[in-house]
Amino acid sequence: MSPVPRARDRREEAGATGSAPLISLSGAAVAYGARTVWRDLDLDVRPGEFVAVLGPNGSGKTTLMKTLLGRQRLTSGTLRVLGRPAHEAGRQIGYVPQQSTLSAQAPVRARDLVRFGIDGHRFGPRLDRGTARRRVDEILAEVGASAYADVPLGLLSGGERQRVRIAQALATDPRILLCDEPLLSLDLNHQRAVTELIDARRRTHGTAVVFVTHEINPVLDLVDRVLYLAPGGHRVGAPADVLNSASLSDLYGTRIDVVRVHGRIVVVGVPDDPATQPHSHETHESDGARP
Repeated sequence: MSPVPRARDRREEAGATGSAPLISLSGAAVAYGARTVWRDLDLDVRPGEFVAVLGPNGSGKTTLMKTLLGRQRLTSGTLRVLGRPAHEAGRQIGYVPQQSTLSAQAPVRARDLVRFGIDGHRFGPRLDRGTARRRVDEILAEVGASAYADVPLGLLSGGERQRVRIAQALATDPRILLCDEPLLSLDLNHQRAVTELIDARRRTHGTAVVFVTHEINPVLDLVDRVLYLAPGGHRVGAPADVLNSASLSDLYGTRIDVVRVHGRIVVVGVPDDPATQPHSHETHESDGARP
């Protein structure tokens, strides 16, 4: 049996045959009243591509997620998702939300959350119990969460909960996976496990990944392109072309230093909000233990 092609190989083949991007933004802008979040955004995301979305707080990363999910309309420009308006893409988009605090008494189990991802949208007949259970078990096994399938979510660690959320997002076999800060509150081992799951999915299924994060280092070796959103505009390109001192200094209109230390990127001098505090893309370690 021939090996599964790497995502980059599939993208080159797709480009050779002229396949359309799964996400296409052209001249896109979103404004809230007099405040423009971002404008003139052009971005195509193709099958199997991994795009990281970076930027300080308030730069419009969450707005971009809402826009791709069809929950936020553009002020100007166009957006096509799978060749149609974003709100019509539905089950072809998998969504991994930010971590949320859960009570240890919460009755919802891991398998319940995945089952909801399979047929929670249905108003008519659902899958029969046996078929649904087999599908849930398959998805949980795919993300390595079988051991805690029947454990309440509130008793799982942050890393375990993220595995379950990824399983829920994959329940409909989506062509696009949107991840909103999936590494928050995870230690380095859990960060690595989560990113490997997402990378494996796009490599084996050609799923396009849009990955919002403050932490570029855990995904740096996986990312094909970076979209950096900043108060002074945005940049799209390969990580080396975007994450450098000249590029970011131009975006912020002030001196930004980008240094590489043992293969890691550290960005110094980026204001995280108008009050401005130092901002860094260096990975920090956080507690991923059970609550």
